[in-house]
Amino acid sequence: MELFEATNAERETATYDGAQPRKGFFTDTTLCIGCKACEVACKEWNQLPDDGMEFTAQSYDNTGALSGTTWRHVAFVEQIRGGNAAPRSSGDVVHDQAGRWLMESDVCKHCTHAACLDVCPTGSLIRTEFGTVIVQEDICNGCGYCVPACPFGVIDKRETDGHAGKCTLCYDRLTDGEKPACAKACPTESIQYGDLDELRTRADARLEQVRANAQFRDASLYLHDANDGIGGAGAFFLLLDKPEVYGLPPDPVDTTRDLRAMWRVAGAAALSLVGVTALAALGARR
Repeated sequence: MELFEATNAERETATYDGAQPRKGFFTDTTLCIGCKACEVACKEWNQLPDDGMEFTAQSYDNTGALSGTTWRHVAFVEQIRGGNAAPRSSGDVVHDQAGRWLMESDVCKHCTHAACLDVCPTGSLIRTEFGTVIVQEDICNGCGYCVPACPFGVIDKRETDGHAGKCTLCYDRLTDGEKPACAKACPTESIQYGDLDELRTRADARLEQVRANAQFRDASLYLHDANDGIGGAGAFFLLLDKPEVYGLPPDPVDTTRDLRAMWRVAGAAALSLVGVTALAALGARR
């Protein structure tokens, strides 16, 4: 029962004591060139198996989505004018007569209210001193509760051993004062790592700069503040189109936010059932 009855304040901090600034990612998709250096660096550093070698027929997106063995995923969105393509907004940028590319390197959001952490029965998922959420694979029992709990579809079980896997923000590198491998490998600084407060300030300035160009006036920041449905994200994005265009939920919700109330209702129902059963037993004796 204690697993689901943490208050919002307790859930926000978890094991993060605030002794040092919370770390995270700001991904500026206007700078992404789709080189996939982040995907390669992530797999190489974390010794993840290769995948995404199958033809998906989805433009140049070969990995398809985040998974237990793909902790960085570069989405390629090819918007074509004319034909059966959806109408384009007036704020779209046209690089040629055909349309435009939207590219975005997706990753775990390291939510403040992390549903995956809430439902983990073994304590495998924890919050680190950097405010990030990681999986302790040696404790994971492969139950899979965390998979449907994530509102972004980030965490998944590996087929090889059944353990859950996702981005750790390169926790081992952070403890040595190094940048995460993906941020260090990004040639355009589309992936920026640092103190979250500083990154948010930088993102605000960048958004203003981008919107100054009339062609980018639809740009927005995704998961930028605490009103994002998950209490604040440890990874947020500057997008040129709606989140769903990139395969991101437009209105993410902390999937465990109502669990405390649900447990109370279930408890009350159970007590009522016990009471009815006891009364029925007494009636039968008479």
